[in-house]
Amino acid sequence: MKKLLIVFALIPLVYGCSLQKDNSEQNIALIEKYVQSVENMDYKTMESLLDDNYFGFGPSYGDSIGKAQAVENWKENVQNLYKSIKYNKSRNTAVTINDGENKGEWVSNWGELHIVYKNDRGEVTIWANTIYLIENGKIVKSYTFYNEADALSQLGYVFINPNDL
Repeated sequence: MKKLLIVFALIPLVYGCSLQKDNSEQNIALIEKYVQSVENMDYKTMESLLDDNYFGFGPSYGDSIGKAQAVENWKENVQNLYKSIKYNKSRNTAVTINDGENKGEWVSNWGELHIVYKNDRGEVTIWANTIYLIENGKIVKSYTFYNEADALSQLGYVFINPNDL
């Protein structure tokens, strides 16, 4: 009987230690709300979803931006550059990295974006991927990847190799 009591006493301890809180659904919902705010060009909601210590990287290797600058850039783009942004296809997946430099709860969003520019500047369709680090229900870091040259080509820009001049 004593052995049986010890086993039953240990079950909650073992069960509790083996469970790790899974915030995947909440984190994906946060990113879906962020994507919706991009489509709605709602930079105020975007701002509310970013942590005060937010830092974003990309799409170019040397690009980086803090929260205040990111919000100001979006505000400027909404007012002067973008007529519309639509995620034609958008998928999210959540992953938790348990150790190392990139430890944390991440959500990766990839999609096909259709962007229409104001003043008949044109429109583009691009593949984009952004990976978000989530802490305490806020986005604290992001890495964004898309082919800037493809977007510029669709807008009519021509790339010339300087060796050909």
